Amino acid sequence: MDAETTRKIPTHEVTYSRLRDMILYGHLEPGAAVTIQGLVAELGAGMTPVREAIRRLSAEGALEAQGNRRVVVPKMTAAMLDQVAFARLTIEPRLAEMAAAHLTPELIEALQKIDNRVDRTVQAGDVPGYLESNHAFHFCLYEASQAPVLVDMARSMWLRFGPALRVVCARFGRDALPDRHFDALAAMRAGDAHALRGAIESDIAQGIDQVRAALVQGEI
Repeated sequence: MDAETTRKIPTHEVTYSRLRDMILYGHLEPGAAVTIQGLVAELGAGMTPVREAIRRLSAEGALEAQGNRRVVVPKMTAAMLDQVAFARLTIEPRLAEMAAAHLTPELIEALQKIDNRVDRTVQAGDVPGYLESNHAFHFCLYEASQAPVLVDMARSMWLRFGPALRVVCARFGRDALPDRHFDALAAMRAGDAHALRGAIESDIAQGIDQVRAALVQGEI
């Protein structure tokens, strides 16, 4: 094992990643305030790395600071959803299209295995597992685009969108778990970048439509 592999990941990066995942996969309920001290205990980290993680995630729009040393995951609003939807539907289908030129049989097989996990979580109604494996599928694909600036922008939008999707999925069950990956994988195997772009666009739009419907109905 080389030195790069064995190098210890800095504590502040571990803390940031863990708190980011708590937001991304819906472990923190939108609108419910949590104390900084509570996050220190839950993350098993010191006050300094937790504060740094909160600072970074606040800058990314994933957290909002409140009084009394509390933070909150912002609730989704119609205006915010319109912006997030525009960004996601603009950036992510383009990332998929760009990735098509770099897909190998090995990468497509890896994506198929991730999607098999997605399918298992959908059948089990495992919402946190679904959110995690669905995220893994999309970003395994997007990272093949070799467009790191756009990938970072997509990650930011998922941080803003994930908590609302978590609420919708939890309330409406496995029928509310969007998954249009079958068409995406078929397009990958056919080497059809245009069809891949369309499949990912449809997949994203399904989740956005579910969150928008829940907002209209006052469910989130």
